[in-house]
Parts: sequence; structure tokens; C-alpha cells
Amino acid sequence: MTQTDIEFVPLEEIDEARLVALMNDARVRKHLPLLAGAFSREDCRAFVAAKRRLWTEHGHGPWAILVHGEFAGWGGVQPEHGEADLALVLDPRFWGWGRRILRAIVARAFDELELDAITALLPPSRANRQAITRLGFVEAGHSMIDGQPFVRYSLANTHQRRSPDLSANTG
Repeated sequence: MTQTDIEFVPLEEIDEARLVALMNDARVRKHLPLLAGAFSREDCRAFVAAKRRLWTEHGHGPWAILVHGEFAGWGGVQPEHGEADLALVLDPRFWGWGRRILRAIVARAFDELELDAITALLPPSRANRQAITRLGFVEAGHSMIDGQPFVRYSLANTHQRRSPDLSANTG
């Protein structure tokens, strides 16, 4: 894998029809219990605007994800109830890329954004929830969001940059 295999670009750079098609794919919707009804072009515009506001207000949010230059989905970390929550929605053609994309998102969250920890909420219906634990996430409880159950996972930044000890005698 080279650095050009996976790219993160602003969501607004992606043709809205591609986002609408992704969010309306039955295989994807199966894993998005909070997405009710069809995802329209108007929904897409509101979605992209809301994600752009996250960047403006918090300095981070989701990106569009390109694999070999092709739109593969969207994801990143976004503020959720005072925590940085991981989101990743991939076109089924790119599901085999999930682990590599997650690692790239986690690296950016910890190295560039210097976050202390990130969380991930997965519906219990998600058959392959163990994949996230192989990346170091630990189960951290259960949550109900809009009447839907989720399993909460957490990953601490164990390699956080430390400020130098300025009290040490250097001279």
C-alpha cells in the first residue's frame, strides 16, 4: 500500500449523486439503523453542509475517501456527545479496504488532531464487530440513540506526544 492508495478529500468534492447512491445502497443501509427512508439529493446537501460545519466548529469531521482515485465512501472522526466518534461508510466494493482505511483515520486522529481517544458505535446487527477489536478498540458499553441500540468501543491514544519537562535542569 502506498500513500496514494487512500486519499481523504472534502465531502463537497464528491458528486452528490455518488453520495446519494451510497447512502441508498441496501447493503450499506443495513448497517445504518439511524438512516430512515430514502436519502434524497436534499438530504445529501444538508448532510454535506452539516459535516462541513463540524470542520468549521471543531476542526475535524468526516472526509470523502478515495481509493486509487475512486470514491469509496466517507468517514473520519466527528464530535458526538463530547467525544471524537469514528464514522466509516464504505461502498460494498471497498469493504475489503476497511481495516487499512480505519488505520489511516486513527493515525490522523491521534497524530494530526492529537486526540486523547476515539470511540466507535456499531449496531449489534453488525456481524463483523470483532474487526474493530483487532485494531485495538475495546468494548466500552452500550448506548441507545434514537431508540436504536449500539455497542460502544473506545481506543485510547497510547502514543500521545508528551510536552517536554521544562522543570528539568538542563544546564
